[in-house]
Amino acid sequence: MAERREDQDSDEDYEVVDLTDYARRHQWWSRVFGQNSGPIAEKYSVTTQIMMGGVTGWCAGYLFQRVGKIAATAIGGGFILLQFANHSGYVQVDWKKVEKDVNKAKKCLKKKANKAAPEISNVIEESTEFVKKNIVLSSGFLGGFLLGLAS
Repeated sequence: MAERREDQDSDEDYEVVDLTDYARRHQWWSRVFGQNSGPIAEKYSVTTQIMMGGVTGWCAGYLFQRVGKIAATAIGGGFILLQFANHSGYVQVDWKKVEKDVNKAKKCLKKKANKAAPEISNVIEESTEFVKKNIVLSSGFLGGFLLGLAS
């Protein structure tokens, strides 16, 4: 019986597949994002791309966190001081005029937002294309950005 199995195995031909060549031709992101994705993938290894994206993402997240805290503190402190001044009688606010000015600003913003819509959609399309072409770098950036926000 053992001889018969060896004979059957020798009759069958096996195809030898080079995994590195196969992986180069059949990348998972090519199936997901299209054939023209990944120009940086040919220049740098996946590890290098993740590290570059992670470091730049962490720096951006850390700066975003610090600047956000400073801005929130300044704006919140300004509102608290304004409320304190209003309550103490140093400042009198004409709320009807404030409401009228806010409504006027809303109308102006609506007009400008309609004009800027094509430009914004262009930026979104270009950003989406960049992310598709550089999926590994972008995912490293996103992970680093979230870590930067958390630190």
